[in-house]
Amino acid sequence: MKNNKIILVAVSLLVVMASCKKDFLEEKRDLTGINEEVYKDPAMAKAYVDYIYGLFMPGSKAQSLTWELAANGSAFSQTTEEFAGETNWNKEWPTISYINAHALPYFGTRMSSSVGNNTWTRIKQINLFLSEIDKHGLPEEMRKELKGQVLFWRAWQYFDLVRLYGGVPLVLEPQNPVQANQTENEVPRSKSSEVIEQVVKDLDAAASMLPGKWASSSDWGRITSGAAAALKGRVLLTWASPLFNRADDKARWQRAYDANLAAKQLLEANGFGLYKSGGTANGTAWENMFIAQEVNNPEAVIVYGFNNVVSDQVQKWNGWENAARPKEANGGGSLSPTKQMVDAFPMKDGKMAGQSTYTYDAQFFYKNRDPRFYKTFAYNGALWPYKENTKFRVWSYKWFAKASDATPSSTTEQRGANSSGIYLRKATNPNASISAGNFDISGTDYMEMRFAEVILNLAESAIGADKLSEGLDLIKLVRERAGVENKDGAYGLSDATTRDQLFAAVLNERKIEFAYEGKRFWDLRRWLLFTDEFGTTARLGVQPINGMRRTGYFIYVVNSDGSKYVGANNEDPLYKAQYTANTTKYKFEREPLVLPAGVPNQDAYVDTLYKNVFKIVEKNDLDRTNPATWSFKWYKEYYFFGLNNDALSTSPYLEQTKGWDGIKGSGTFDPLQ
Repeated sequence: MKNNKIILVAVSLLVVMASCKKDFLEEKRDLTGINEEVYKDPAMAKAYVDYIYGLFMPGSKAQSLTWELAANGSAFSQTTEEFAGETNWNKEWPTISYINAHALPYFGTRMSSSVGNNTWTRIKQINLFLSEIDKHGLPEEMRKELKGQVLFWRAWQYFDLVRLYGGVPLVLEPQNPVQANQTENEVPRSKSSEVIEQVVKDLDAAASMLPGKWASSSDWGRITSGAAAALKGRVLLTWASPLFNRADDKARWQRAYDANLAAKQLLEANGFGLYKSGGTANGTAWENMFIAQEVNNPEAVIVYGFNNVVSDQVQKWNGWENAARPKEANGGGSLSPTKQMVDAFPMKDGKMAGQSTYTYDAQFFYKNRDPRFYKTFAYNGALWPYKENTKFRVWSYKWFAKASDATPSSTTEQRGANSSGIYLRKATNPNASISAGNFDISGTDYMEMRFAEVILNLAESAIGADKLSEGLDLIKLVRERAGVENKDGAYGLSDATTRDQLFAAVLNERKIEFAYEGKRFWDLRRWLLFTDEFGTTARLGVQPINGMRRTGYFIYVVNSDGSKYVGANNEDPLYKAQYTANTTKYKFEREPLVLPAGVPNQDAYVDTLYKNVFKIVEKNDLDRTNPATWSFKWYKEYYFFGLNNDALSTSPYLEQTKGWDGIKGSGTFDPLQ
């Protein structure tokens, strides 16, 4: 049972707050701000704040790591190298228009007869609370802590908006309904700079009101002063990045550096830091931090809570475990990482493709990689234990049903394979159980911001502010914790010496460290790396995403002469239970009871299989249709989204974003101001 954490679920107008011990109030009524009793009663006021938390967090069975509030799912991760699949922001459109689905609807939707959870209802609930909480006699210290948490979430909401749209209307007081033809609530879009300053102001206020660490374990997951400071660092790093900072103003980088340094120091003073329990060898600590997430996990700066409750209605299960696990292990098998992400990971000495000392053999793509590779992916032959089968290995190879077939269709995965031939094991629990719901009932928390991000935010800011050696040293801290070898004195980064080389290094480190944690889309946007139109891809020496097809692997069995192995779908040539009845037996078995002489263990035997049995071919059918008719298409207008039809038709006074059309013609709002 999961204990000592915030569990937040909003059901209609009821708020249910609980962990297995039900530390939080289980049920409160009328928490939409109508009843003044909410602000008079300490328990109800606290429950109101918990309700606000729940408005921003993924729901039960969400695939937590890649869930995005603005996309209401994982579409942003599919708009990167991480996952394949067509989204509204990676396919071709005839025009850029506010009436198309690529005009992200997150800005606002039409009002309905029911109360929904959307951008402006969240802001309304926050503003209402802030306007009322000081009026009804609650103790000052309690009010400060409650206001600090709510200010954090207002800052979070406005930051989410400004990084997607540029400037938006700043509504900081609750608005009253107005009759037709009245204009009191017609708030125009503020400049991006004004929104950023308001976000920073709210976060500074929140940090001043919140504790560095909550005294009670029942408050695990509440926002701390360090979390507010860390978000401020993320905000100012975004403001300093090329998305907003086209002229590379060093003052912005310095401001981001100051904020991130202050956040790091504040967090460290309150016991936060890189998770190292279990040791850094072979990535052990790096893997453990995702599952050792109860109170006092130092890595968890901002954490979303899940539970494994089954006995009552207070259920909030993390859907990640089920989605990641293969169908052969009774999982959902729905997560398919790409070859592009597999290739992005360096070797165990930290060296990456393009470096003169880079050693890599495509046939043994899994050998001698960064320790995080083995904790992020589960490849054909890899051990991936769970509670009921501690010796479970992924076998995702194929063979040919007919010699004339162009691609192999017979498979060892009789219950169904994922799309890419390699699995995503990151943040899965080796003690997860299939006994209740086939991994469904998972209580693993999700760290929306880890201490490692604070370090890399500081590293990038330092590089931007021309503190190059400090930036490199901070990247090295993250690599050291991961277990990367330090043969060159810089954990593989000795070649990175210039400002742009170090920018490229820190962005690549983020790509690896935070792979499949919902960060890559934002990094690509803030550095303008989807296309080569702004020069940043050339500066950093990286390939733009535009035009890419995300691919996977066919790993199939060949005969000793290299020819295709041909057999029926139920005649696995490497699985003794299936092939012993055949007149022709294959000479290799995938998990023999007795290993060949000179082979010390099953992992070494997997190398034997890759050397003698498996052929690896790139699988190019993950993205829709074929390469001649579909490839990744990003438009520069997506760097700042336009307002959609609902927003413009209900609020025609709003300016449309430049580059987008609208009801009044071409957009005039400049998001760079």
